[in-house]
Amino acid sequence: MTTSTIVLTNDDGIDAPGIQALYDATTQLPTGRTSIGIVAPDQHLSGCSHQINRGGAISVKQQTEQRYAISGTPADCTRVAHHLYPQLNWVISGINDGGNLGADTYVSGTVAAVREATLLRVPAIAISHYKSRHMSIDWQIAAHRTARVLAILMDKPLEPGQFWNVNLPSVAPSAPEPEIVFCAVCTQPLPTQSSLEAGQFRYTGAYQDRQRDPGSDVDVCFSGNISVSKVSLW
Repeated sequence: MTTSTIVLTNDDGIDAPGIQALYDATTQLPTGRTSIGIVAPDQHLSGCSHQINRGGAISVKQQTEQRYAISGTPADCTRVAHHLYPQLNWVISGINDGGNLGADTYVSGTVAAVREATLLRVPAIAISHYKSRHMSIDWQIAAHRTARVLAILMDKPLEPGQFWNVNLPSVAPSAPEPEIVFCAVCTQPLPTQSSLEAGQFRYTGAYQDRQRDPGSDVDVCFSGNISVSKVSLW
C-alpha cells in the first residue's frame, strides 16, 4: 500500500494550538497509510504574506522524527518541506487563529504557505478559524470540523494552479453543526475607515463589520457556516 505524505505548517508558530488541532484532524483521515510531518516557523509570523528568505541560511531544527522548527516564513517552510519530503502529496496550513477571508488571503502567511505549495505543483489546503467578538476557539471542536472538511476536499481533484481556502465559523457551542458551503472568495476590501490626527494615521474600522459579497466566503463564514473556496492562481 502506498504511503501518502502530508506536511502541516502555519504562520502562528510551531507551538501554536492550531497546528496541534490540525495534526489531530489529519490523524482522523481515512486515507490508509499516511505519514504526517510538521514543518512550521519557530516563531509567530501572522500576516507576513508571501515573504521568503533571500539571503543567508534558514535554520532547520529537528525536534522529533517528523517535526521541524524553521527560522523562516510560512512560504519558506513549504520550500523546506518540499526538500525534506520529495514525494510530498499535500501541504495543509493552519489552523489559523483568526479568519483568512476574501482580501485576507493576500496578507495571510497561512495562505501563502499553500500558495507556495501550489506553485511547486503540490496540492494544498489553508484552514483558518474566524473569531467573533468575545468568543474563544475550542480547538477540539475545530479539529473535528477540520477533519470533516479534509475528508471531502482530499478526494476532490485540483487542477494545477488551484488550492483550497477554508474558514471555520465562530459559533456558540449550542448552535447546530455548521454546514460546509462551497463559495466564491469575497471581492470587497478590508475595512478602510480611518483617521489622521497629529500626523498619525490609524484604521478605525472593525473586521466584523466588513463589507461582503452575498454568498461569498465572508458572508458564509460570518453567517455561521464553514466556507470552502477554490482559489486559482492562473
